[in-house]
Amino acid sequence: MRVAIGADHAGVNIKEDIIHIIKELGMDAIDLGCDCNESVDYPDYAIPVAEKVASGEADRGILICGTGIGMSIAANKVSGIRCALVHDLFSAKATRLHNDSNVLAMGERIIGPGLASEIAKVWLETEYEAGRHAKRVSKITEYEARA
Repeated sequence: MRVAIGADHAGVNIKEDIIHIIKELGMDAIDLGCDCNESVDYPDYAIPVAEKVASGEADRGILICGTGIGMSIAANKVSGIRCALVHDLFSAKATRLHNDSNVLAMGERIIGPGLASEIAKVWLETEYEAGRHAKRVSKITEYEARA
């Protein structure tokens, strides 16, 4: 699996931990930055990660900023993206099982590196169960196609 990952200045520390988890799971990390603590704009990282996933160049994406809110809003503007803002293990698993989320957003100022790593691992290892959820996800896809 190829995982695109990006962070702004407020998520750069956790990004490095998540890249380690991706590689530990035998997956490929596509690091799209940032690599600094100086203020940058989150859409400049969220949109390229989302575009990699939407185009199929990456199977999934992970985004980290201060709260995860800005990243998730920006990523969800890209057609075909179902970005979930997650700060707990239950939601990480549920959003893959039920929503087939293809991008994960987290906030470094909300959760620490240990929990972020656990969330990323659960999210990356959980497969979409489809079934009764497939009809709901397809309604989102159908709506997007009309826009």
